[in-house]
Amino acid sequence: MEPLKDSSNVTRLPGAEDIRLREPPHNFEAEQALLGAILINNAAYQRVAEFLRPEHFADPLHGKLFDSLSRLIERGQVVSAVTLKTYVEQDEDMKAAGGATYLARLAAASVHVIDATAFGQAVHDLYLRRQLIDLGEGVVNGAFGGDVDETALNQIETAEKKLYDLASSGQTEGGFKPFRVALTEATVAAEAAYHRVGQLTGVASGLFQLDQLLGGLHRSDLIILAGRPSMGKTALATNIAFNAARAYREEIVEGKPKAVDGAVVGFFSLEMSSEQLATRMLAEQAEVPSEKIRKGELISSDFDKVLSVSHELEHLNFFIDDTPALSIAALRTRARRLKRTHGLGLLVVDYLQLLSPSGKNRQDNRVQEVSEITRGLKTLAKELDVPVLALSQLSRAVEQREDKRPQLADLRESGSIEQDADVVMFVYREEYYLTRSEPSRRADESDQRFNERHEGWRQRCEQTYGKAEVIVAKQRHGPTGIVRLSFEGQFTKFGNLAADGEGPGPVFE
Repeated sequence: MEPLKDSSNVTRLPGAEDIRLREPPHNFEAEQALLGAILINNAAYQRVAEFLRPEHFADPLHGKLFDSLSRLIERGQVVSAVTLKTYVEQDEDMKAAGGATYLARLAAASVHVIDATAFGQAVHDLYLRRQLIDLGEGVVNGAFGGDVDETALNQIETAEKKLYDLASSGQTEGGFKPFRVALTEATVAAEAAYHRVGQLTGVASGLFQLDQLLGGLHRSDLIILAGRPSMGKTALATNIAFNAARAYREEIVEGKPKAVDGAVVGFFSLEMSSEQLATRMLAEQAEVPSEKIRKGELISSDFDKVLSVSHELEHLNFFIDDTPALSIAALRTRARRLKRTHGLGLLVVDYLQLLSPSGKNRQDNRVQEVSEITRGLKTLAKELDVPVLALSQLSRAVEQREDKRPQLADLRESGSIEQDADVVMFVYREEYYLTRSEPSRRADESDQRFNERHEGWRQRCEQTYGKAEVIVAKQRHGPTGIVRLSFEGQFTKFGNLAADGEGPGPVFE
C-alpha cells in the first residue's frame, strides 16, 4: 500500500490521523477550579507558587489572572473576588469574559485548599505535554530542513538537550529542605565513610596521601587539575579514573543498586583518541613501556602481560568519549545520558580549554567563553551529583620564574576557573626542568667550579628522579598542601611514594 498525500502535499501513512487536527491537551475546568481556590483562600497560592507560572495555563486569560493574583499576594495583599472587582472592570479582556460575574463563577468552581497542589500539578503536566508536542514538531521540521551546518547528530543532541531541560522544568520537588533532613544526609554520608576502607566520604583516587588530604573526590565538586605540558596531567587523571573504576562495587539498597565504593567513570578525551588512552592504561597496569606497545616492539612475555591485563580491564565501568571540539552543551547532554543509562559516578574532562561554548553563545572574548565553560562544568557537577575532574593548561608565566611551582594566578585565560572550582590542584615535576637545564661551562669558569656546579646538578637530578608533587592550592572543604607521589614516565604511572628520608607527604604549608 502506497503512502497518501494530502492537499498540502505532505506524505502520510494510510489511516494515520493528521496530528494538526488534534486539539492540544488542556483542562480549563482544572484551571478555573485552581484560580477559584486562590480567590477563596490565598493559602492555596502558596501550595503552587513554587512550580506554577502564568504561561503554564492553556487559557491566556487564566494565565493573565494568575499573574495578577500572584503579584498582589506577593505584595502581602489579600486577594478575593471583591478586592479584584476594580481590576477586572478596567481590564478589557476580563470585561469581555464577564468581569465581576466571571470572578464569581471562578469562586463557585473552587476546590478545597488541600487539593490545590494536585490541581496545580495537573495544569503543569498538561503544559509540559503541549511543550512536548511543540518540541516534536520542531524536531520534525528541523530534520526536513536543509541547513548544511546542522548535521543530523547535532540535531539529535539538541533535541535530547531540550527534552532533558523540559524534564528538569517539570520537576515540582526541590527548594528549601529542613535542616534535620540535610543533617540526616550528612550523618548517613559520615557513617558510610566510617565503614568504608580508607574512611573517605568521596570517590577514592587510589593515591593514599592525596585521599587523606582531600577526603576523596566529593560529589557535586568541580576539581581542576592543572599543569604545564609534559607534567603528566592526563596520566594522573587517567590513573585516578582507572583506580575509581576498578574499585567500583555496588549493593542493592531498598531494591535499587547503589555504589558503595569506586565509581562508574565517564572520560571525555578531547586531546587524545580512545585508543591512545587505552594504551596508556595498558602500559600502566602491565608495566610495559607505552612506546613499545605503540611501536609493536614487544617480546613474547611483554605481549602476554598486555593480553592478560587487557582481559582483566575489558569489564571496567569506564566509558570514553573522544569527540574533538565538543561543545559544553553537547558534553552536558552526553554526561546526562551516561548517568541515566549506567549510573555515572565520576566525570573527567581532558581538557577544558578544548571545549567550546554553546553555538549561540560563542563570543570573541576567550576569557568569557572559558568562564561559561567552567560555570557549565560546575553546574553539571551539582546537577548530576558527581565529582567533575577537569584538566586545565597553565600560562607560560610559570617558565619565567626561578621557582617554577605553579600558583593560582597561573591558571590560563580565566580567573573564573579559580572562582568556580571547589578544588584546584597542580602537577609539578622538578625532574622535568632539571633534565633540560644541564649546566654548561662559562668562558671564565675554572674546571673545579664547573665540576662542583655539575655535580650539584647531578645530585639534584637523582634526588628528584621518579618523583612528582601534587600541589593542592585551593580546597573549599579542607586544608591546602603538597602531596608527594612517585612517577614512572615510561609507564605513565603515578603511585604512592614509599617512605624515605623526606617522608611521603602531604607536607602542609
